[in-house]
Amino acid sequence: MIRELWAEWVAGFRALAFDRFPYRRFATALLLGLVGGWVFVLLKLPLPWMLGPMTICTLAAIVSAPVAAPPVIRPPMTVVIGVLLGASFTPELIRQAPLWLPSVAGLVVFMAACAVLCVTFFRRVGGFDRTTAYFAGMPGGLVEMVTVGEEKGGDARMIALVHSARILLVVLSLPFVVQWIEGVPLGGRRTAGMSLLDTPLASDLWLIACGLAGILLGQILRLPAKYLLGPMLATAIVHVTGISDFHPPAEIVIVAQLVLGVTIGCRFVGTPSRLILRVLALSVGSTIILLGLTVLFAWLVSRFSGYGMVPLMLAYSPGGLAEMSLVALALKIEVAFVAAQHIIRIFLVMVLAGPLFGLFTRGEPPATGTGDDGP
Repeated sequence: MIRELWAEWVAGFRALAFDRFPYRRFATALLLGLVGGWVFVLLKLPLPWMLGPMTICTLAAIVSAPVAAPPVIRPPMTVVIGVLLGASFTPELIRQAPLWLPSVAGLVVFMAACAVLCVTFFRRVGGFDRTTAYFAGMPGGLVEMVTVGEEKGGDARMIALVHSARILLVVLSLPFVVQWIEGVPLGGRRTAGMSLLDTPLASDLWLIACGLAGILLGQILRLPAKYLLGPMLATAIVHVTGISDFHPPAEIVIVAQLVLGVTIGCRFVGTPSRLILRVLALSVGSTIILLGLTVLFAWLVSRFSGYGMVPLMLAYSPGGLAEMSLVALALKIEVAFVAAQHIIRIFLVMVLAGPLFGLFTRGEPPATGTGDDGP
């Protein structure tokens, strides 16, 4: 196991070589992200350091600007996000875990409703073949859905683009929905955490130690999304047992949002503009479905659980585990609860999507893998 992890790290370092890594395009993407974040700050929009970079880098990809954010940069930032999320776990939260049963039951029904409506939408409106529509409409797990969908004969590129657009549009729109429901502007909220200059050295060392220990733990336990869940689990153990109550500095939270926003926006780099616009147009429809169901189920479950409507919206909204948890962190809303619900959602999708696909396509001819029914 450790040998596999070491080989993965070596491959990652090699990918950073000057003749392989597009440093100029990545620097351009970061610079644009900073500009986008600053504009969103000036406009007092929600989550400026995530939504600003995400928006401007998506626009840059559409116009084929020289930007890039290769996958190799995501794992280190994912480790940081995992530590950020783990720091939100407390002994009190663990004692409240049995109270999650109503929200988990609602989550299962919510996922089923999302899957049925979104798969139907991509099949009927998008014209996707059955396999591509099925795995594009599943509410979560971008990497897993692309991998399994391709194995089953679906259009891997279309599945990846649809899920990327789902994450982009949900993360981009949900803070405004939360702002509307709460009736309080979110743009003026200060990022959680102390300043880096005020943070004790011991907290910085704990952050590094939990990140490294979490990577090893994720590898040993074979966790999905090991660079996120491993550090989150290691940090949660430290906090729940009372060994330390460190919290990452505010500047690190901002950097995490910036890089994550840039990587989401740059997922469309290299894709023809016409295809990007088509996928985004279709995803607007599916996002309306998802957000409508999110608000509806959050309202219903809030009547039978101890959690309010806004935490449940963040917990149910299928915008990506790291992304939605980071939104909750930035808004200071039930971070650990939100992260736990998303972990359950992704786990259920990973476990059930494959077996249910067999029932969904029983008696149907094999998929062509073209992404539509045309010749």
